[in-house]
Amino acid sequence: MDSIFLLKTALFNGCAADEITNMLGCLNAEHRSFLRGSIIYQAGDCVTSLGLVLKGSVYIESDDVWGNKSIIDKVISGQVFAETYACVSDIPLMINVVAAENCEILFLDINKVLNVCSNVCGHHSKLIRNLLSISAQKNLLLSRRMFHTSPKSIRGRLLSYLSFQSIRQGSREFVIPFNRQQLADYLNVDRSAMSNELSKMQRDGLLKCDRSHFILIGIEPDDHI
Repeated sequence: MDSIFLLKTALFNGCAADEITNMLGCLNAEHRSFLRGSIIYQAGDCVTSLGLVLKGSVYIESDDVWGNKSIIDKVISGQVFAETYACVSDIPLMINVVAAENCEILFLDINKVLNVCSNVCGHHSKLIRNLLSISAQKNLLLSRRMFHTSPKSIRGRLLSYLSFQSIRQGSREFVIPFNRQQLADYLNVDRSAMSNELSKMQRDGLLKCDRSHFILIGIEPDDHI
């Protein structure tokens, strides 16, 4: 296991390389590989381990009984998933975790994470604090998605999401982490209708776009409503 990579992650922030090596055995760490499209965790499962993406990325997806799919989030290398469900292991997952590409995942036993070992490791306390910080940030992300999907119009949802990405990346020219279908799923809109709206927004001089690459040009003051 590459401890140099791990110490750069939010979960192991503040830990030294030798501390991480010691912790992995204590946390029942399991390293697994998944092919693109593989189900890592499935709705209905009860889980006891959080996952840390070492390589590749995964999608957090929600499917209803009619087969409608919505992408809730994309988890990239260095980020964690399923930590909340692992903390309440008697509650079944309401989401699927799917490999967005070939990926490698490090699974950590949540009981080992939350319960300080008999050695009362100082680095263990850091891990718990880091996990709390990660959970708080994810709550903000979920709130942000609700903000993006609250406008009634497709244009309003697009403006909300694209404005956020522009601010987040510090430029009016940026690349989003979704393709068109994934963006439509994330914003909970029809793909064709969204593509039509993007074409209208280009004609209106609001933006230029090519697949996942966007350049924001102008903003209509009332389009976010």
